[in-house]
Amino acid sequence: DAVCGELGVGRMGENETFISWGIPGGAAGIGLTTPFDGNLASVGNGVMVAIVVDSREKVDRVYKKALELGGKDEGAAGPPGDGFYAGYFRDLDGNKLNVFCYG
Repeated sequence: DAVCGELGVGRMGENETFISWGIPGGAAGIGLTTPFDGNLASVGNGVMVAIVVDSREKVDRVYKKALELGGKDEGAAGPPGDGFYAGYFRDLDGNKLNVFCYG
């Protein structure tokens, strides 16, 4: 919730197996659900969620918030390539995320 708050979105819906965050009345930006097959959730190797934002400042805020909440650094916010600015982190369950912008 706190990381999504840095993105300017809040919870749109939830039930016992699903939570989504986004802009109310719009499409869900991020959704989490329990596995449909009933097995335990696990971190996939080579799987990463990438979240696009509109400024370097927002990349910095989201990346910083994730680390404040106990996330693990996977690549400090900065310009890893021409015209691209990103920060990489893992959440408390080990999922890899990236928040980025162009420009």
